[in-house]
Amino acid sequence: LELIESDAAGLRRRDTPELIPARLRCSSKGFCFALRDDGGEDIYIREHQLNHAWNGDRVLVKIIKEGSRRRSPEGSVQLILERANPSVLAQVKQEGDLLRAIPLDDRLLFQLDLVENGQELSSAIDHLAHVSVLRYPLGTNPPLGKISRILGSDAEAAADTDIVCCKHDLPQSFAPEVLEAAAALPKSLPPEVVQQRQDFRSILTFTFAEESIPWVETAFSLEKTKGSKWQLGIHIADVAHYVEPDSPLDRAARKRGTAVYLAEKFLPLLPEALSELCSLVTSADRLSLSLLLDFDAEGNIAKFTISPSIIRVDCQLTYQQVQAFLSNPETVPPEMAAVVEKLQVMLFSLSPLVKARRFRRGSFDIQSTTQLPYLDAGRLGAILVCPQLPARALVQELAILAGKAVADHLFALGVPAIYCVQSQPDWEELQDLLKLANNLQLEVALDSDEDVTSTDFYNLTQAFAQSPAAGILNYLLQGSLCAAKYSSHPAPHFGLAYSDGYTHCLAPGRRYADLLVQRILKTVLVQGRDRRIKHAKTGIDLGSSSCHGKINWNVLPPEFQETWEEDCHRLISFLNDREKLAEDAEKDLDGLKKAEKMKESIGQVFQGLIVGVQSYGFFVQIEELLVEGLVHVSSLKDDWYEYRARHSCLVGRKNRVAYRLGDQVDVQVKSVDYYRQQIDLATVGGGSAASSEDWEEEL
Repeated sequence: LELIESDAAGLRRRDTPELIPARLRCSSKGFCFALRDDGGEDIYIREHQLNHAWNGDRVLVKIIKEGSRRRSPEGSVQLILERANPSVLAQVKQEGDLLRAIPLDDRLLFQLDLVENGQELSSAIDHLAHVSVLRYPLGTNPPLGKISRILGSDAEAAADTDIVCCKHDLPQSFAPEVLEAAAALPKSLPPEVVQQRQDFRSILTFTFAEESIPWVETAFSLEKTKGSKWQLGIHIADVAHYVEPDSPLDRAARKRGTAVYLAEKFLPLLPEALSELCSLVTSADRLSLSLLLDFDAEGNIAKFTISPSIIRVDCQLTYQQVQAFLSNPETVPPEMAAVVEKLQVMLFSLSPLVKARRFRRGSFDIQSTTQLPYLDAGRLGAILVCPQLPARALVQELAILAGKAVADHLFALGVPAIYCVQSQPDWEELQDLLKLANNLQLEVALDSDEDVTSTDFYNLTQAFAQSPAAGILNYLLQGSLCAAKYSSHPAPHFGLAYSDGYTHCLAPGRRYADLLVQRILKTVLVQGRDRRIKHAKTGIDLGSSSCHGKINWNVLPPEFQETWEEDCHRLISFLNDREKLAEDAEKDLDGLKKAEKMKESIGQVFQGLIVGVQSYGFFVQIEELLVEGLVHVSSLKDDWYEYRARHSCLVGRKNRVAYRLGDQVDVQVKSVDYYRQQIDLATVGGGSAASSEDWEEEL
């Protein structure tokens, strides 16, 4: 296949409009679909047309048969661009003299021959192993693999975090040269570094500690300004000072892309030795990038400044302590009085004003017991309010302002940036949730028949709050949100109802995109041109919002501008892939833990809500655990049930019992497939009487 051609400029890829870039999604039945990069119609790929491509691979596909009204076009894989499975979880089986690895994922339609590679393989027979791919299929030669690690006798015997790490190829340790680079970093701050920064060590500064986050990257301060107004300081750990571009630390962080949270197991972006230098601990001098926001009386940001700084945290609090102090002022120790006074202004005065402005934009909250690990909206793109920790959401309201201010500043300066954007949810996919809410006697609807707006979500959350099933409804609403993504151009952010730029900047030690944004800001502040011509008498303050609208020249020198444009463009797709991988891994672990819990509950009866109905059965969300299982139609032994698509229900022919969207049912846990996270249920009570309309549909 001739894809490369040469000309005077050198080698380049030949223009091949007949070849369509796509990603494969396969089924256990042996057929696949190629999901086109351009969003066009999926292409059906028969097994003999895969040409050794596997599920998840990025490929070039040629259409060999055009589609019709009822059939998708058919295609053939012409070239594999990128392999998605450098390793697999597999059961090791012996076949004669050969040992073979059979992938647990039945969408991977192959077996690997295992090579010893200096290993004793007999102990792996009939065990679950993490198998690295040494060679992909080549002609008639089968794929080869080697055992990296034996995990247990089967999936249930292995640790759930090990399964997830191996399944998603998540690195669990750093290379020796990376650890050495972190250990070699200077432990003290040279005087010349301190002298070049704003010194905020005399300002009362505090942080909020969380169990799930091993180090603190954001500190806060609050000072009164003229006219009884307030200046909020958001101080972000200066990780960029320690992680030089293209250093071993930088390459390791770039490869990981983001930290991953797997319950008690935390997979960091950077080694622990570095976090010890950067973490904003109490009574220690720390380098930071400080954003000072000046508020007016209505909660608007009148102006802001950004500058490299040095801070010293005076106090660290948990959110439980914050709530206890604010609820019971008489319990506040004398040494904490000044901090609690600042907190009262932050959380009872500023934060409600900021939240009200966000709601007026059309943004929303979602009630949830989940706690996200970032103070901004994270990849979920929305603020989750945990009833047990309302103080955290109030802090989050203010922390999110940092991302908006930084995005506005980079855009106003005309420099490259990595923005955080979020698309609106799919209108059609939201219809089942609306039908469920209507069946629960909630009056909900969308304003448009084509688009979903943030205001729609706000109205839904208000309506859901009135329902006894609010927990399930909010959980499903949360699941309908599109993940936030990175972009080199400012665009709307659905969850926060921003119509233009927003970015992530609060976690440079846990997200590589935040580290890049921090580097860009520091490049502007150090290398930026603050006047149009060198001989101009006065310049502007590149760290202040006061310069917005006053710039008609290139702030960055050409070499810096071009480098950052190339870096942002090159890395955005990769960083989005890494965020998606982390999201899949975290969801996978959550699913395994739920499956493990349900495995222990086989035979028990739970109350649930029907949240989906298909011709083959209905899905029940168990309210107590927020776990979903399937009641297959074959388990309904008391009658012959027929599917009514228009009313989303199954109806018994004789007994006229209906199982419809929104019905309460009592279900018994029958079986659990732990690895596939599939839960089979059987009804022991519930449902509703079929209406005359249900029978009219049959006619």
